[in-house]
Amino acid sequence: MDKLREFGRKALFYVRVLSGYEERRIRSYRLQIEKRLQQAQARKAALRNIPEQIVLQEVRKMVEDMQALNQRLEETEAAINEIFKPIDKEAEMIMKIQLDGEEKTMKQMMALQSQALFEKMEAAEKMEAAKKMENIPQLDANQSNQDATTSSSSQPAQTR
Repeated sequence: MDKLREFGRKALFYVRVLSGYEERRIRSYRLQIEKRLQQAQARKAALRNIPEQIVLQEVRKMVEDMQALNQRLEETEAAINEIFKPIDKEAEMIMKIQLDGEEKTMKQMMALQSQALFEKMEAAEKMEAAKKMENIPQLDANQSNQDATTSSSSQPAQTR
C-alpha cells in the first residue's frame, strides 16, 4: 500500500504537473491567437489606410509638380524679361522722343492759336475803331443836317 500511495502521490504530481503544463500551453496558445488577431486587425486597418495614403502621396506629388512648374515659369519669365530689357529701353526712348515731339508740336500749336486769337482780337478792335470812325462823320453829318434844319426853321421864324 505504501507503494500504491506513493504511486498515487506520484500520479497526482504528474497530473498536476501535466495539468499545469497543459494550462500553460493553453495560455500560451491563447496569447498567440490574441497576438495573431491583433496583427490581423492592424493589417486590416493598414489596408484601410492604404487608399488614403495613396491619395495623399498623389496629392503630394501633384503639389511638388505644381511647385516645380511654378519655379520653371518664374525662371522663364525672368529670362524673357532679360531678353526684352534692351527692346523695352529702346521703346521707352522712342516713346520719350515721340512725346517730346508731340509736346513741341502742341506748344507750337498753342502759340499759333494764341497768336491767331490775338490777331483776331486786334482785327475786331480795328473793326470797332473803323465803325466808330464811320459813325463820327455820320454824326457830324447828322449834326450838320440838324443844324441846317434848325437854322432853316429859325429863318422863317425870323422873317415873319
